[in-house]
Amino acid sequence: MTESTGTFGMTPVGGATIALVTGANKGIGLATVRRLAERGWTVLLGARDARRGAAAAAGLDGDVTVLPLDVTSDESVASAAKEVVSRYGRLDVLVNNAGILGPLVSALDTGAEEMLACYATNVFGPVRVTRAFVPLLRRSAAPRIVMVSSGMGSMTITGDPERPESQIVALTYPSSKAALNMVMSQYARALPEFRINAADPGYTATDLNGNSGVQTVDEGSDAVVALATVAPDGPTGRFFDRSGPLPW
Repeated sequence: MTESTGTFGMTPVGGATIALVTGANKGIGLATVRRLAERGWTVLLGARDARRGAAAAAGLDGDVTVLPLDVTSDESVASAAKEVVSRYGRLDVLVNNAGILGPLVSALDTGAEEMLACYATNVFGPVRVTRAFVPLLRRSAAPRIVMVSSGMGSMTITGDPERPESQIVALTYPSSKAALNMVMSQYARALPEFRINAADPGYTATDLNGNSGVQTVDEGSDAVVALATVAPDGPTGRFFDRSGPLPW
């Protein structure tokens, strides 16, 4: 899938769109911010560390504003939502991108503490942020939410011996992304007037994998950008990579 082909019914949404991308001071999040700003959007670069966010934003053109935001903190998320209310009065697009790999522990040695450390960012974070920003998204004419997931969250993909994902045996990260997919699906059912989908960036070179991925961050952000720009009558409650729909 590419932005220009309009695969699975997606076309860019024009106008003065306001978008928030969490965990956006590097990697796929930063590429997403840059590409949305290039469309003329107002983009809020969510960053846990405001200084790192400012350094990242300094290299971008367009209407980009750093928004201090720690997805693991109720106080931080509430403060960010108040800031957006005060400055913009609404939000059109929320990209829940912030995520971590979690503790590198074998499946048999993984305990509840390791699971919680990963889920705090990858699952509870998107829930916390989405809940806080839904009232602002309701003020949009075309509200959209993108959950940045992973092929590692697909039981079909990880169970396919032909796929490299099937060679990784771990409890934390894969299960957190599978949970995020279900969270996305339930939000889509609860908010039928929204367009809410999950994106698999693919194996992209980022700090998350020690830059071992085979895709560039632009390629990794393709599905995210496409879903952020989904048409008001486009798909919802679905899972996509840059080539199209994915199995659960």
